[in-house]
Amino acid sequence: MKTAQIVSELIEVSQQLGLNVRIERGNFRGGYCILSEDSIIVLNKRHPPEIHLSVLADILRGKPVDTVYIKPAVRNALQRSWEARESQIDLELPTPE
Repeated sequence: MKTAQIVSELIEVSQQLGLNVRIERGNFRGGYCILSEDSIIVLNKRHPPEIHLSVLADILRGKPVDTVYIKPAVRNALQRSWEARESQIDLELPTPE
């Protein structure tokens, strides 16, 4: 499954979880915010699908994704993104001396 298709599926999952997804142009990476009690995910239209996938995966990590159906290929992509993020975090932690 192509990354753009995975992003499209994750947008649907986000909407099923009650999150509004907006794709806008601007000088930002994208992320999660609450505006007048509405939960919103904003994605930058100028960014490639890989960045959208990363932003959505970071946001969905803290959401009850087990309560909605996610296609196996999409769930695998989500899991891989989470594992890659954990690897980055592990690399950034200072080693105790």
